[in-house]
Amino acid sequence: MSYACRVDVLARNNVSVSGREGAAPILFAHGLGCDQSMWRHAAPAFEGDHRVVLFDHVGFGGSDLSAYDPHRYASLDGYADDVVELVEELGLGPVVFVGHSVSSMIGVLAAVRRPDLFERLVLVGPSPRYVDDGAYHGGFSREEIDELLETMDANYLGWSQAMGPVVMGVPDRPELGSELADAFCRTDPAVGRRFARATFLSDNRDDLPRCDTPALVLQCRQDAIAPVEVGRYVADQLPDARFVMLDAVGHCPNLSAPRQVVAAIKDFLGS
Repeated sequence: MSYACRVDVLARNNVSVSGREGAAPILFAHGLGCDQSMWRHAAPAFEGDHRVVLFDHVGFGGSDLSAYDPHRYASLDGYADDVVELVEELGLGPVVFVGHSVSSMIGVLAAVRRPDLFERLVLVGPSPRYVDDGAYHGGFSREEIDELLETMDANYLGWSQAMGPVVMGVPDRPELGSELADAFCRTDPAVGRRFARATFLSDNRDDLPRCDTPALVLQCRQDAIAPVEVGRYVADQLPDARFVMLDAVGHCPNLSAPRQVVAAIKDFLGS
């Protein structure tokens, strides 16, 4: 019996569906340490023209924690498998997948495996590799990533409080940094640490040329997690991609600049 048959996929991922019945589906995926509430300022803007699907990755938000398997989720592949199973279970046909941060690459992996299930991809702050490698600038040295992971191991709550504002990147709006830090803190530390390893030690550069699904890459002009060079790299390596620079800073424009995110996605879908 397959893994998908042993679990209720929709309950596992705390799936919620809204919007217009029978309309084209659009699926929103959150980033590291977050949940579907990170899309609350953007997703409702699509309910008039789309079937809107929100979900939580296993181990986060309202997902079924009993479904968490440290082996399955040791890499991004397990999360990509979940996305494929979720789209199959919903039976909504090819979807528009909108992924924030690490979920961008999870969406790419899912689309490479099952291109028939994905009509378009929207990648918000994507990074196929966070560690610098020769001429490739990922934004971090291996020593910096190792130090980050060691800090998480030693003091996960302290790391969460410190990193929330850094990741959000909008010091003039401290409430958003606090919200992200609180989301990190609500996550089981063991789950959060494993997901961080799967994220920051991943290298999915070779998967980009294999993804033929039309894509939109949304990049903030200043991002401490995914630099501009990385966003341009992703768009250049994908066979069919459009790059859009948002007039925004930080790694979470879905919270800090949702109107720009919504406008860019609607323009892409209407093209």
